[in-house]
Amino acid sequence: MAKVAWIGLGVMGFPMAGHLLAKGGHDITVYNRNGVKAAAWVDQYGGRSAPTPAAAALAAEYVFCCVGNDDDLRAVTTGPEGAFRGMGASAVFIDHTTASAQAARDLNALAAERGIAFLDAPVSGGQSGAENGILTVMAGGEEEAFVRAKPLIETYARAVNRIGGSGAGQLAKMVNQIAIAGLLQGLSEAIAFAEAASLDLDIVMQTISKGAAQSWQMDNRWRTMHEGKFDFGFAVDWMRKDLGMCLDEAQRNGAKLPVTSLVDTYYGEVQRMGGGRWDTSSLIALLKAHKPTAS
Repeated sequence: MAKVAWIGLGVMGFPMAGHLLAKGGHDITVYNRNGVKAAAWVDQYGGRSAPTPAAAALAAEYVFCCVGNDDDLRAVTTGPEGAFRGMGASAVFIDHTTASAQAARDLNALAAERGIAFLDAPVSGGQSGAENGILTVMAGGEEEAFVRAKPLIETYARAVNRIGGSGAGQLAKMVNQIAIAGLLQGLSEAIAFAEAASLDLDIVMQTISKGAAQSWQMDNRWRTMHEGKFDFGFAVDWMRKDLGMCLDEAQRNGAKLPVTSLVDTYYGEVQRMGGGRWDTSSLIALLKAHKPTAS
């Protein structure tokens, strides 16, 4: 049993921390900016809560974090009451926030000055993956720290891999988001085309999902996309944040992302339609909104 702190109890962090306690049996202290949610987590799972990240991290062997963005991450790590102030040498900080690769590199350097190991370890699988403990985790950082942390991460993930050095986890998450963005646009157009052609979408999807077009998004989202239901986890607002980081990083490394750039503008249109909190499969709403009426 390890002494553990968990910072950030949003729709992802809340169940992830729960799996860590329920399956791992670790001694866990949680912190959340909204103390009501921290109290709710303790009521549901046990453990204890702390008033600041530093207090939660005090004497912890492992500190996990899952917050919103770079600014949130810096605040809970290096802020006046940040976790780094409570952590001792040889502790490991595992960051599950989807943040920029530069933030990961910066925080890794600051952690090293204190003798702390830092892993950037963003996740894929969405809210349902967090709730069911079947996330995919892509990590960047030192091998020794990864080996130590991996058994704890595996309490809520079914795939955990070290990609490379500091920042590599965040870069891998960008690869993931780039792939999803293009795939969802293609699936949206395919469904819209089938609808316009008056095909039986059930039969079409049963057929093509057994071939080269198959994907997780097709298997799990085609029907809800067809029905115009977009309340299934990862929001458009969050995807735009992620794609913005992908495009920024591409400016630095010289990668060409023409499709990603285009899909990012489409998500901007979904936001302007009022769909910022819709899930990412809502790209199809644009195609239906722009469908010409019969003359």
